[in-house]
Amino acid sequence: MKAILVDDEADGIRTLQKMLEKHCPQVTIAATGSSADRAKQHIEELRPDVVFLDIQMPGKSGLDLLTEIPDKNFEVIFVTAHNEYMLQALQYSAADYLLKPVDEDRLVEAVQRVEKKLEAGKKEDLTETLMYNLSKTDKPAEMRLCLPTLKGFIVLKLDDIVYCEAERSYTIFHLENKKTVTVSKSLIEYDSLLKDTSFLRIHKSFLVNLHHVREYQRGEGGMVIMSDNAEIEVSRRRKEQFMQKIKEVFRY
Repeated sequence: MKAILVDDEADGIRTLQKMLEKHCPQVTIAATGSSADRAKQHIEELRPDVVFLDIQMPGKSGLDLLTEIPDKNFEVIFVTAHNEYMLQALQYSAADYLLKPVDEDRLVEAVQRVEKKLEAGKKEDLTETLMYNLSKTDKPAEMRLCLPTLKGFIVLKLDDIVYCEAERSYTIFHLENKKTVTVSKSLIEYDSLLKDTSFLRIHKSFLVNLHHVREYQRGEGGMVIMSDNAEIEVSRRRKEQFMQKIKEVFRY
């Protein structure tokens, strides 16, 4: 696997280079670059399989670089300093990323994921979704969620999702148009990812979009009727949180 490392900090490149040499022998480092312009030149000349790309660089950012390359025949692993909003945008966009300081286990996992994509011949350009989400970091409810599927990925507005249902280690997304999308990630992962939005876990198997709740029927925990007429039980221990969140969302 031919790689190019891009980081404006020399220490960052040296550290990543040593970690790759030690833990990822399948990766050959073809070049390194400290600026977007230099990296673009390397990419065009060397045609790498994967680019480890620092997002925040002086002058042109890593994302500026990607927008200047129309045909991206390589995978990208973003490298970034911890920033809650940047992290959320990356996660929503289903992008591979590493946080600085880079953890060796996360590095190995990211490289293995890229390997699988390359072996499967998948080409996924998530740049447009990521750029959009980064423009909405102050409005998480307006971000778009990228769902990886067997054929590639689907990008959804959060308002398009009525509710999410757990199915063993999978999550089924029930959409406003009555369609469903099944993703090979657990409901708990999406519960964590969507925590600052209108989504709420009201049952161990259901994460609902409160904007799609049409009716609540009292009971031990109660029952909600969604905009698609689905009836979903509210677990007794989640009832209080549900009622509180409903008040916050609808301000009554």
